[in-house]
Amino acid sequence: MDQSGKNQFNEQLRERTMKMAADVRNLLKSTEINSIDKPNVIQLIRSSSSVAANYRSATRGRSDAEFYSKICIVVEECDETMFWLDYLVRISIMTENKTNVIRDEVEQLVRLFSSIKRKMKEKIEKNSLKSQV
Repeated sequence: MDQSGKNQFNEQLRERTMKMAADVRNLLKSTEINSIDKPNVIQLIRSSSSVAANYRSATRGRSDAEFYSKICIVVEECDETMFWLDYLVRISIMTENKTNVIRDEVEQLVRLFSSIKRKMKEKIEKNSLKSQV
């Protein structure tokens, strides 16, 4: 992928992760939440916005190692977001119907970022082997 294509891809993913975080927040905005469940809801908002913030940071990385480090965080935060969505459904704060679209998007992002992480790890390992020769 040339630099222009890479920049366009990064911009599309920055927008996609930002939209996901905003969609999570907006979904919760209209949900009545009691005080005992408020910390769980806050965790969902934090993890979803962390996906967007850390991906943005990853694209500004100065090296492959820095990019890889941030992508690892993005994968973890995406997976955590999925956990909190599932948990809030399980404890009846949200319904499956209400969260299906966002859960599908988060699952797609987990798979996408996991693939990026795996490929970046392979690239770093390959470059490490080259430098040892």
